[in-house]
Amino acid sequence: MIEFSHAIINGDEPLKAVKENKQLIDNISPEEVIILIDELAGLDLPIEKLKTGINKLLNLFYTSLKNYPAVELQKDSFPDFLVRNNREMDERLKTLRPLIRDLNKNKNDQDIKARLLKGFTGLVVFESHYTIKENVLFPVLEKFWKEYRCLPIMWSFHDDIRRDLKQIRLVLEKPELDLPRFNKLAGDLFFMMYAIKFREEKILFPVMMNSIPKREIKNMLYNSRELLYPYVRPEFEDLAPENPSDRPKNEINLGTGFLTAKQIQLLFNHLPVDITYVDETNKVKYFSTPEHRIFPRTNSIIGRDVANCHPPESVHIVEDIIEEFRSGRQDHASFWINRGELCVLIKYFAIRNKSGKYCGVVEVSQEISDIRKIEGEKRLLDWNK
Repeated sequence: MIEFSHAIINGDEPLKAVKENKQLIDNISPEEVIILIDELAGLDLPIEKLKTGINKLLNLFYTSLKNYPAVELQKDSFPDFLVRNNREMDERLKTLRPLIRDLNKNKNDQDIKARLLKGFTGLVVFESHYTIKENVLFPVLEKFWKEYRCLPIMWSFHDDIRRDLKQIRLVLEKPELDLPRFNKLAGDLFFMMYAIKFREEKILFPVMMNSIPKREIKNMLYNSRELLYPYVRPEFEDLAPENPSDRPKNEINLGTGFLTAKQIQLLFNHLPVDITYVDETNKVKYFSTPEHRIFPRTNSIIGRDVANCHPPESVHIVEDIIEEFRSGRQDHASFWINRGELCVLIKYFAIRNKSGKYCGVVEVSQEISDIRKIEGEKRLLDWNK
């Protein structure tokens, strides 16, 4: 199969290769596709050539994968919600087809153009479907699959869809329609959205259901609770995570991860800010120790009343902030001061639990001289190695 794939990707007598490997093509399984693409991803191929080759291969495998025995998904499970959102996406694409045909008959019809722009703009919400996969599904598959290099390639296809969806809207927004450009973008977008849907439902999900523990699949739905599903959305109220039993005892459950006390200390001390935490009784409980502190702190202040940490001329400001935070009337306060050539931003944030109860205040100080100079964009790494 690897040799056959090379022939297809490199255009080395592809028709002959297809004829000679018909039995392989007709009997390929979703698991074999995962392994095959992982092998191809390990080759030193330009990403666009690799993606084009994968598209050709999966088109050849289409009938075999379509007819492969389906895996039943539990209703209201994580993959079930992804499939249901795929169906909604499919329905929206179907409504755009006749409008595209009509626009090609009369490219100056502004009403059709406006309806298409509205329809493609409405598809933007479906980008969250890909975000959920990238941030919830892919990490779990990487954990349990030895051959997972198909996932970053699928992510690249996601980004192609995002790019084309943005470009097609820009084309439709222009007064003069570039019809050939529009048709090319629309064709690419339809192909890739349907291709990803097929690959999820006929390759990714069947292999996942046979290789991932049920506990992990349940946790995927729980872990997606902070993300917005595009059309069909789960009810998260009755969901609870199932924590793995093999978690090291010295790690602290932070809700969104498990860290040791040493890791937490390193994390805070490597942030480019000074942090000081005062609890609900106005006692100083913690301060970070980055390499370059803006304001001096010593362990002697731990347990000290915060009012005693300020001179009489400014203590009333601190007391006012805490009172406003405690009452719930305010949630943050900001100050900035100049210290020679440096500019220091000082921010105070009220800390509250989920029920809104006041739990203290955190002071965050940062030297922002370089930040104030930022203009435009920087998207490339410019390290001098």
